[in-house]
Amino acid sequence: MAPAASASAAANKPAKPDKFKTIEWPDLMPQQDLDALLDPPEYLADIEDGSPEDQISSQISSSIAAAKDDRYQQALVSTSIRPEMNGQAIRIPGFIVPLEFSGDQMITEFFIVPFFGACIHVPPPPPNQIIHVKYPEGFKLEALYNPLWLSGVLTTILIENDMAAAAYSMEVHLMEDYSEG
Repeated sequence: MAPAASASAAANKPAKPDKFKTIEWPDLMPQQDLDALLDPPEYLADIEDGSPEDQISSQISSSIAAAKDDRYQQALVSTSIRPEMNGQAIRIPGFIVPLEFSGDQMITEFFIVPFFGACIHVPPPPPNQIIHVKYPEGFKLEALYNPLWLSGVLTTILIENDMAAAAYSMEVHLMEDYSEG
């Protein structure tokens, strides 16, 4: 999928790990955050579809206000990471959210997110469900709705920009079209 890097660029890149461990997005979350998201509070069921409380801006304001006391709301904005993931060679499926392009419209910086539309059409996932990537050689993406497998070395670092915050970063070694398995 990604163009081959030049020999000089390859020489400056750390050695590619022999094996990448396939993980799923929940593997990046501390157990307390995952538990909170898997057990949403009852008040969410009381919000009527289409009501003012159901609007994204209202949800964001409520999340910020409630985050201090509500474990579920805290998990929605959590920057907590799993420290043991730092330095791990992983493979994860995800969608690309472009952040920067080169002069020839190659994507050179992006977020990897667990679902289509995150950060663009819907609020971003928690920062511990976003991975930031700088990819200087750049690549073209056929469509934002096509998921990819990304393999690389994960780093635990908080990266913030106008679009979202990411609690992880990755040095990508390989991008492949997504397929089950």
